[in-house]
Amino acid sequence: MKKLIVANWKMNPQTAKEAQEIFNATLRAAKKIHNAKIVVCPPFIWLSLLSGKPLLSLGAQDIFWEEEGSYTGEISAKMLKNLGVEYVIIGHSERRRLGETDEAINKKIRQALKNHLKVIFCVGEFERDEENNYFQFVKNEILKGLDKIPANLFKNLIITYEPVWAISSVNKLGKARFNADTPENAQEMAIYIKRVLVSLFGKVVRKSPVLYGGSVDAKNAESFLKKEGIDGLLVGRTSWSAKTFGELLKSID
Repeated sequence: MKKLIVANWKMNPQTAKEAQEIFNATLRAAKKIHNAKIVVCPPFIWLSLLSGKPLLSLGAQDIFWEEEGSYTGEISAKMLKNLGVEYVIIGHSERRRLGETDEAINKKIRQALKNHLKVIFCVGEFERDEENNYFQFVKNEILKGLDKIPANLFKNLIITYEPVWAISSVNKLGKARFNADTPENAQEMAIYIKRVLVSLFGKVVRKSPVLYGGSVDAKNAESFLKKEGIDGLLVGRTSWSAKTFGELLKSID
């Protein structure tokens, strides 16, 4: 099975010209990759600009749980589908930090799966405690996020293990700070997540991919993907530059 590499552009870039340049360069790099499927998740405003291109799948960074109505600023599943979007990130730690609840995440996942979008459901602990309570923390996020969702919809479910403490940040000098988890720890959690899914929902989720996300770059990407149980990567800052993302893709080919 091909590895799934998801590029999360977050709130970047700031102009249509930059978005087109990064996307086209990523497309050129993707043409040389044979063992991975690549998904690009730009800001909503650039989705229509980038739709309809071969080789790269398009994803959204969020979604709303209602199909239509008086919801200022929200984006529906049908709107995304009409733009050619196949994937949607839900439950990202940065959204949770802004106040998004497990209940809201659950409703978003339900709506996305109902409309046949592939859901990249993010879970992960804020800190790594010595008592290993973070395993239960992640299990609880899975339980609440997937609560009462029909099992027949899980064929489009993808889980991303995203330890919040490992997400790259920027220090006061404007320099990126990276603190990735180890491939061994990420593998342990990926296997744990797969076991939790099967114990809760049965064989229907046995093939659900589990990705790793958290300060992934060209230097460490291959080491994560070599671990059995890790089916792909959610890439943040490294994907904002065609050069650095191209180096990452080259490293895993």
